[in-house]
Amino acid sequence: MHPPNDAPRPPPQAGRAGPQTRYDAFLQARLADQPHSVMPHLLGDEQLWIKRAGAPHGPGRYRAMALLAGLLRLEVLRPVPNPGGEAAIATEVRRLRDLAARGIRVPVVLAALPRGFAMRHLGRAGEETHSLGNEIDHAVQARDPAAVLALWQQGLDTLAHVHREGACLSQAFARNLVRCPDGEVACIDFEDDPAAVLPLPVCHARDALCYAHSTAIYLHASGTLDEGRARWAAWAAQGSAEMRAVLATSVRRLAWMRHLPPSRKLGRDLQRVRAAYDLLA
Repeated sequence: MHPPNDAPRPPPQAGRAGPQTRYDAFLQARLADQPHSVMPHLLGDEQLWIKRAGAPHGPGRYRAMALLAGLLRLEVLRPVPNPGGEAAIATEVRRLRDLAARGIRVPVVLAALPRGFAMRHLGRAGEETHSLGNEIDHAVQARDPAAVLALWQQGLDTLAHVHREGACLSQAFARNLVRCPDGEVACIDFEDDPAAVLPLPVCHARDALCYAHSTAIYLHASGTLDEGRARWAAWAAQGSAEMRAVLATSVRRLAWMRHLPPSRKLGRDLQRVRAAYDLLA
């Protein structure tokens, strides 16, 4: 953050720019020629990512979801608008800074402009960091049920921490939770703000349902669904009474999902839905 105009400034050092000045200048230059909306870059020996504003989104894409939420009487399905463009960049920068101030691990914002922002890489320079979803999937493929449960529990613990801090995620799918080199989990992708349009207990229940939808299939595949149910119940019991009520209502109104076949006959997406219901119910 730049100091206010009337604040005393340190004398400039010839030939050397301060870290913030370097980030600002680098962001400005890369936004002018970056061919993709999100790209990694090296600045010296530091890796960072620059995210550029895309095209604004129209409201039409949310009408079907709003209709479904109304038909099912499920507040957790109410669409959370992502306006795209510069508005989405402003939302993400604001949310990343707010979550970081609450002690939640997220990418550090290094510089921001209306057209885009730069954030620090969550891993080591030149090394990929994997999503929690990928890590759990690898444990499934390795036939390591203990690792599946341990990783899955990390995601639950991350949600619990976020909720205790009075915050919520945007889309709490396992792909948006990243395992850092130290083994801790960080949260990414905040172009929208559910708490701006939904009560916080509904946001927390929405986080829980997103996480269940994206991970229950791994519990099923690894034979750990029964243990997962017990851990889920213990996790939910620590949440607010309001969140538990929203979850209970949502599960009750989604009871039709138990009739979905557990196989891949209707596709992977519906298989995920069925596995999530088996976990929640």
